[in-house]
Amino acid sequence: MKTNKFLLGVLAAATLLVVGCAADDTADVTINQGNGGLNPTNPLDLVIGGTLTEDLALVTGTEYSLTSGLIVPDGLTLTIEPGVVVKATTGSDVYVAIQQGGTIIAEGTSSNPIVFTSDSATPNPGDWGGLIVLGRAPINSVVGGDASSTSEIGGLPYGGSLANDNSGIIRYVRIEYSGGAADAASENNGFSFYAVGSGTTIDFIQAFEGADDGVEFFGGTVNASHISVVGAQDDSVDWTEGFTGTLTDVYIEHRQSHDKGIEGDGFNTDIGNNSNPVFWSAPTINNLTINGLGSSNGNEAIRLRAGTRAIFNNVFIEGFEEGYDLDDEETGNGFSAGDTSVNDITFDDIVLTLKNDTNVAFDADDFFSNIGNGTGADYDSWNSGWTRN
Repeated sequence: MKTNKFLLGVLAAATLLVVGCAADDTADVTINQGNGGLNPTNPLDLVIGGTLTEDLALVTGTEYSLTSGLIVPDGLTLTIEPGVVVKATTGSDVYVAIQQGGTIIAEGTSSNPIVFTSDSATPNPGDWGGLIVLGRAPINSVVGGDASSTSEIGGLPYGGSLANDNSGIIRYVRIEYSGGAADAASENNGFSFYAVGSGTTIDFIQAFEGADDGVEFFGGTVNASHISVVGAQDDSVDWTEGFTGTLTDVYIEHRQSHDKGIEGDGFNTDIGNNSNPVFWSAPTINNLTINGLGSSNGNEAIRLRAGTRAIFNNVFIEGFEEGYDLDDEETGNGFSAGDTSVNDITFDDIVLTLKNDTNVAFDADDFFSNIGNGTGADYDSWNSGWTRN
């Protein structure tokens, strides 16, 4: 078991504090804020990581180095001011995790966003982990009271019965070059929201050039808006484990031949819970644009499976072989029950608008309403100043 070290330079003196290790045995940490954290003379000397034992504020105009997993435990707060840049050392065990009961207050602005990126001179997707937030909202992979599951990365608990759980604020935050693989079965996403509750604010977030999913919701009830995913090498937006939030203004851009724009699961097929959960994933998606690489590339824009329900309003899909691909009979039952619908949609350069592999009888004319009326996310009206192209 390692011991984390928390070092603060206070004027000319140094104080060394020794704190306990996180459950996933993250690396030693040195935080050198020079001048007692007041107007650091050399921001490049600022190093963060390990498990916090007190609140931590990252200040405007400062660049920080993230050298290991940074864990924010129950009762503590990580505050990140506008314009902060966090450069992560290459490695899958380098990530930021907000545990159940911990809080992140990351409020950038359109002209001064908060950026998490790679410290490599030639950055690539998968250089580091990503941002993980774990809450106490309901999930369908476990049932009963405050029962919880554990995350792929870090083995941290998530789930419970607090639908309005509040993990803080994430606004105008960009994550670049994330998605490092912990092992053959577990990869970081850009943003991983585990059982995050509706009391949490998520608005204006971008995942840029990540090696795995851009944004993934593992259950929970959180609502998120102004979501940009550009260049994800796996699914751009993903949900599972009974996610029931609303996503508004979602822009997805593929940059190479890879997986889906959206992959929605009714339950988590990876962790072995039964296929008839107490409740299914059932999000609402308003104002969605998915831009592909052209219909000749053989990709699908949206796959719904494992019994998920979903309501889509105002959709624009361009440049895919398939628009919607529905798998599994229970997914089809969700449509038959009126729990899944697609209203106001436009297809451009799509070979097959609907592939129905559910064994439930319906076709594109049944599934889509008001074809040709979708305008999508109106990305140009809200992406200026804080996103990368």
